[in-house]
Amino acid sequence: MKSDSVKNGIGQAPARSLFNALGYTEEERKRPLIGIVCSYNEIVPGHMNLDKIAEAVKIGVAMAGGTPIMFPAIAVCDGIAMGHIGMKYSLVTRDLIADSTECMAKAHGFDGLVMIPNCDKNVPGLLMAAARVNVPTIFVSGGPMLAGHLHGKKRSLSSMFEAVGAYSAGTMSLEEVTEYEEKVCPTCGSCSGMYTANSMNCLTEAIGMGLRGNGTIPAVYSARIRLAKHAGMQIMDLVEKNIRPRDIMTKRAFMNAMAMDMALGCSTNTMLHLPAIAHEAGVEIDMEVANEVSARTPNLCHLAPAGPTYMEDLDEAGGIYAVMNELDKKGLLDLDVMTCTGKTMRENIKGCVNKNPEVIRPIENPYMPIGGIAVLKGNIAPDTGIVKRSAVVPEMMVHEGPARVFDCEEDAIKAILGGKIVAGDVVVIRYEGPKGGPGMREMLNPTSAIAGMGLGSSVALITDGRFSGASRGASIGHVSPEAAVGGPIALIEEGDIISIDIPANALNVKVSDEVLAERRKNWKPRTPEITDGYLYRYASLVTSGNRGAILELPKA
Repeated sequence: MKSDSVKNGIGQAPARSLFNALGYTEEERKRPLIGIVCSYNEIVPGHMNLDKIAEAVKIGVAMAGGTPIMFPAIAVCDGIAMGHIGMKYSLVTRDLIADSTECMAKAHGFDGLVMIPNCDKNVPGLLMAAARVNVPTIFVSGGPMLAGHLHGKKRSLSSMFEAVGAYSAGTMSLEEVTEYEEKVCPTCGSCSGMYTANSMNCLTEAIGMGLRGNGTIPAVYSARIRLAKHAGMQIMDLVEKNIRPRDIMTKRAFMNAMAMDMALGCSTNTMLHLPAIAHEAGVEIDMEVANEVSARTPNLCHLAPAGPTYMEDLDEAGGIYAVMNELDKKGLLDLDVMTCTGKTMRENIKGCVNKNPEVIRPIENPYMPIGGIAVLKGNIAPDTGIVKRSAVVPEMMVHEGPARVFDCEEDAIKAILGGKIVAGDVVVIRYEGPKGGPGMREMLNPTSAIAGMGLGSSVALITDGRFSGASRGASIGHVSPEAAVGGPIALIEEGDIISIDIPANALNVKVSDEVLAERRKNWKPRTPEITDGYLYRYASLVTSGNRGAILELPKA
């Protein structure tokens, strides 16, 4: 066993004395040591139940003959961090989580790992760590929040952000906003739409690193506790068979995840996380492949914010395996890949049928014949721009309008809430990329303000930052290269006409190459606002959004 290095032989007598200090018996030491990586905390609603999940996992591990040993991982609540400096610290935690988990796993010689994440950067960070450490590993998330209920309709966190815009527009009273505050987030769990956390938990299942229901069983259901016990038991089978993350997270598995991404209509943040996870697994994913996958993969789900259904509805309809069976009808997945069950995906999904064609459209009757995410290119985004096509209203699929240019999110918010943005405008928010932010802030506040003020079908937004999975509308993020490194988005001027053509995967400013070249001569890099601490180190190492914002040492 890998853990022999920390518990066997005369040289490890000091280590055994420390195990004694921890209260572990000789019998426990002789069993495989299983690290339980739990991101429980008391600031993230999606994580407040993870202590219960961890206890269930530990029971499962012990039942199957292992010794569970828990250690923590951090997590930021994007909703609480949104709209201020805190959002600069969200994406950057993905790498802190991966690094700290690697340190703990390698330092203590665990034979296997059970990862217990739930929210936005926690899931990809732990998947990155799993690929890097590469000992038998299984995931069990904390599960999604139940939808809120107001006046006979289901609601979620995106409704709350849009309520702020509606209040600013004078279409909602303060009393109504307060009622939203009380009711849109009624339980613990990751927020109830197909936002980033739920997207990544569902894709963890699709990749093969989580058991059935990992992405969809609500946090407050007892089935989630049973799932955690089964995950604890299953890690022992993976240890015995030595099935490791890189045996599961292959190029074929990532292509399955990409196809499922398109079918589910996941958050655009998946276009950052999938390449970063794949990179750790030794698999390189070029974002060019996203449009190829999208072209052949129909969009089958319109969960909030794209539509009126929520994670609990997807779970009742059959969950991720039911969606996979729909895609398999046209041979759109490679189902002979290994998974954490020790079986192939084909064996896993057998008999898992679609129980609600209103939630999971049959493949013969999709919402769209193509996938939910599109990669755009053009003279604004020579590398990439990413849009959640499934959450864009038809009238905004093709749009031209004057640029309203802002060099930070705060200035854009002031203009939007101040009524200075009008129908037809294209809001440009730049210097918010991985380096320029630093940290590539999410733009849920401006997109929600636009929607809440009734401009969602007439105003577009483009940024070198990124969007929450709760964003909807013609919101184009991840524009690469970013402004901070001289990307063309830095050259756009107030009033320039922006052309967006999502069906043609095009994003351009209607300015000649000659004029852009002249502007470039006058462009100068901005002086960094942050010159110390973790954000400064992050900015010096982070790559472009089109590469997944992975960290890379500067070239000599």
